[in-house]
Amino acid sequence: MNKLFPSAAAALDGVVRDGQLLAVGGFGLCGIPEALIDALRDSSAKNLTVISNNAGVDDFGLGKLLQTRQIRKMISSYVGENKEFERQYLNKELELEFTPQGTLAEKLRAGGAGIPAFFTKTGVGTIVAEGKELREFDGETYVMERSLVPDVALVKAHVADKSGNLRFNLTARNFNPACAMAGKVCIVEVEKVVEVGELAPDDVHLPGIYVHRIVHNPNPEKRIEKRTTRSA
Repeated sequence: MNKLFPSAAAALDGVVRDGQLLAVGGFGLCGIPEALIDALRDSSAKNLTVISNNAGVDDFGLGKLLQTRQIRKMISSYVGENKEFERQYLNKELELEFTPQGTLAEKLRAGGAGIPAFFTKTGVGTIVAEGKELREFDGETYVMERSLVPDVALVKAHVADKSGNLRFNLTARNFNPACAMAGKVCIVEVEKVVEVGELAPDDVHLPGIYVHRIVHNPNPEKRIEKRTTRSA
């Protein structure tokens, strides 16, 4: 089975549709699938619900999809650094399911593991727990959280072999493996593609069974989210 597609647009073709639930890897601008986000913008798919740590910045990452009004709802743990996000949310143009970061990671991990829900103490007694089931275990109160199973996961890795086995680069791994495992269809953008067998088994961070389509983007921009400098 050939998993390698000639472009990001080709990889999204026939997979992405209006109204879907998508998971997008990355942490801030670190490890985001830049080419796939651009192709998603160009696809004009709309009314999307997007699971991601945050929504990028105003002119990069998922911020591009906010500018084109393609995102209806965000499921996120951090919503700073994006003025357009703030403007749309405060004007009730954008829905937000604000989720503690560890809970968000576990909701994706559980979804990938086939676990429909789990209990956690995080968020008990706050607005995070409103409308959710509470249960007591060993004298402590826990809130039930439903797992997340997105229709499509857009993921960034450093290297893939042609079977889809992935290796991530340092902290750019972040939410990417969890997104990949949870998605019904996983599309991965990589900087390097190698033949099957070139990745040593111990170097594989995510097995190819989770990956359906691969896009080669050898020269991503990798923009720095907030550059800080000082004089020598």
